[in-house]
Amino acid sequence: MRVKDVMTTTIVKLSPDHSVRHAARIMVDNHVSGLPVVDDNGHLVGLISEGDLIRRSELGGAIPKLDATRGADERANAYVRRSSWRVGDAMTANPVTIDENASVARVSALMQERGIKRIPVLRDGMMVGIVSRADLLKAILSANRDETAYGDEAIRRSILVRLAENTGLEGLDVKVAVTDGIVHFWGNVETVECRRAARILAENVRGVRGVVEHYSEPYPD
Repeated sequence: MRVKDVMTTTIVKLSPDHSVRHAARIMVDNHVSGLPVVDDNGHLVGLISEGDLIRRSELGGAIPKLDATRGADERANAYVRRSSWRVGDAMTANPVTIDENASVARVSALMQERGIKRIPVLRDGMMVGIVSRADLLKAILSANRDETAYGDEAIRRSILVRLAENTGLEGLDVKVAVTDGIVHFWGNVETVECRRAARILAENVRGVRGVVEHYSEPYPD
């Protein structure tokens, strides 16, 4: 699934010359936690979010306790961001962006790595949408289960492939047999977490009707 399949294309944009009060009103009225900021040519120049606004002087300033230890330029910039009435001064400039053809997995990874909730989506350098955590939740709801072909041997092969991926089960020499859609596991799987991972891995394969664990038993010849 690609970003363009899940992104929101109807978005409210702000100008850097809009007021911070206007930005706050738009967020409240539209039930969003952040808005893109574009210049007169439609180019993305920043994002303004709830995180930017909760540092505002109207709320007491949120002045850092270690303010005096910072350089003059850094302190001046912090003052401007929390005190200026302009969106262009309060926003986060140069935001993380992503191409519309990137994978949903890449979006999820970026959000986790950067600790952000939304990412503007670009096509040929121009903003065409925005993808948020809420959009990723919708992608989960619309995702199809594994499309592995039916049949015990097909299920078994699919599980073996997944066991070699980043599941925590690599190298545990897990043995798998499938009979009438019931998956049987043997092997050196001692921890509760790894056994749960194996069960969920199997349950996510199409056609699996149940899982039976034989970890304390020898694998039948």
